Amino acid sequence: MRNMFKPIASMATVCLLASGCSVNPVTGDRELILISEQQELKMGEQAYFGAQQSQGGIYDVDPALTSYVSEVGQRLAAVSDRDLPYEFVVLNNSVPNAWALPGGKIAINRGLLTELNSEAELAAVLGHEIVHAAARHSAQQQSRGMLSQALVLATAVVASDSDYGGLAVGGAGLAAQLANATYGRSAELESDKYGMEYMSRAGYDPEGAVQLQETFVRLNDDRKSDWLSGLFASHPPSPERVAANRATAASLPQGGKVGADVYQLKMQKTLAAKPAYDAYDKGREALADDKVKEALKLANQAIESFPAEANFYALRGDVRFKEKDYSAAIKNYNSAIDRRDDFFYYPLQRGLAKNRLGDQDGAEQDLERSIELMPTAPAIYALGGIAEKRGNIDTAIQRYKVVAGAGGEYGQAAQGSLARLEIPRNPAAYFAQRCDADSRGNLIVSVQNRAGVEVSNVVIEIDLTDNAGRVHPTSREISGRLEPGQVVQVNTGLGPYSGTACPVRVVSARLP
Repeated sequence: MRNMFKPIASMATVCLLASGCSVNPVTGDRELILISEQQELKMGEQAYFGAQQSQGGIYDVDPALTSYVSEVGQRLAAVSDRDLPYEFVVLNNSVPNAWALPGGKIAINRGLLTELNSEAELAAVLGHEIVHAAARHSAQQQSRGMLSQALVLATAVVASDSDYGGLAVGGAGLAAQLANATYGRSAELESDKYGMEYMSRAGYDPEGAVQLQETFVRLNDDRKSDWLSGLFASHPPSPERVAANRATAASLPQGGKVGADVYQLKMQKTLAAKPAYDAYDKGREALADDKVKEALKLANQAIESFPAEANFYALRGDVRFKEKDYSAAIKNYNSAIDRRDDFFYYPLQRGLAKNRLGDQDGAEQDLERSIELMPTAPAIYALGGIAEKRGNIDTAIQRYKVVAGAGGEYGQAAQGSLARLEIPRNPAAYFAQRCDADSRGNLIVSVQNRAGVEVSNVVIEIDLTDNAGRVHPTSREISGRLEPGQVVQVNTGLGPYSGTACPVRVVSARLP
C-alpha cells in the first residue's frame, strides 16, 4: 500500500523544494512549473516580434485576412480558461504551420490557411494553439528542462520551418526556437480536447476539428513533404488523435457554425495569389540547387502574377546576387523594401550587396537596420569585416565573437577571423597545455589547438624550476601544422619535472 503513494510523495517533495507547483488553468491539475506567470508573459512579449521575423514576417498584402483571423481567435480566447493578452497574426510563410508563444502570442502561416476549408477548421487550429498558451505548455516544458539542466538558451536555431530562422543569433535565436517548440503526446491531446470545448463554447461545430485531423492524417500518410516540415513536425497527427477528437465531439452539443462560404470569401485574395507563391517557392528551391536561370524565370513569373509581394523581388535580387551582378541585386532589394520595410531580410541582402561593391557606409547602415529587426550571423559577421577594414580591431573582435558561438558556416568563418586577429595578440588563449614527466623525470608537454582553425609554427615558452629553485627559461617550436582540436606532444628533454605545476605557455603561432 505504501508503494502506491511513493510517486505522489516524490512529486510533493519536488514541489516543496522547488516552490513551483501550480494549478493548470485549463485542466485544474497540479503541475510543476518553475516559471512565474509574469516571466511567462514577458518571455512571450519579448520573443513575439523576433519569432515573426524568423518565420517570414507579417503577411501584409491582405490585411483583411489578418483581421478576420484575429476576430476568430479573439472569439475563442473570450471563452478560454485563462485571461491573457491574446494576439493573432498571419505570417508570410508557405509552410503549413501554426504556433503559440507563452502568454498567448499566436501565429498561423499563410500556407496553412490555404489548406483549410472552413471557419470551423480555422477555429480548430486557433483553439488548439490557445490551449497551448492557456495551459502553460511552454512553461511546463521549460520547467522540466530547468530541472534536468537541459534548458537551451539558443544562440542559433538548429532547425526551422523557414529560410530565415537558421540565420538568427542571440535573443532572436531563442525566439525562433520557442516558435518551433514541439510538445509531447499528452499536451497535444490536451490541446485537441479543450480546444474543441472552446470551439463549442464559441458557437463553432467541433466536427471541424475531426475533419481537420482526418485531413492531417491523410496528408501524413501521403508523405507530403511541405506538411511534414511544418505542422506535422510540431503537432504530429495520428489515428489516435482522430479517434479522441471524435469522442470529444460526441460529448459536446451538436451543431454550430461551420462557415465554409465565409471562409472561402475571406481567403479569396490569398487563394488567387497562391500560384504566384507556388512559383516563388519553386524559385527558392531552384536557386538553392544552383538552377539560376530557372529561379529567375520563376521569380519573374511570380512578380508578373502578383506584383504586390516584396518577397518576389527579393528572390530576383538573390538571383542577381548569385550572378555577382550586385547593382541589379540592389535595385531588386530596393523594390522589396519599397513594398515592405520592416522585414530584416531585405536590408540584410542589400547591405551585403553594397559591401561587395565597396560601399561600406551604405552597407553598414543597411546591416544595422537588419539587426534592429532580427540579429543574424551574416549581418554581424559582415559588420565585423567592415570594422576590421577600418582598423577598428576591438569592434571587429566583438562582432566575430557573437557569430563564433552560432555554429554553421558563419560560425566557422568567425572562428577563423577571431584566430587571425587574436592569436598575434594573445596566443595563449587559443591553446591548452598539459605537463607530464617521462620515465627519466624529463618534462613532456602536450599542446592542443583550440583555435578552431589550422595553425603552424607553434612556439612554447618553458620556465622550468630546478631543485635549487632556479628558473631556466627556454623555448621550443612545434613544427608542422595542427588541425583544430589536434594534440601534439613534445618531449623537452628538460628535467627534473616535479609535476606540481605546468610551467608552459604558448607565445606565438602562425595561421597558414
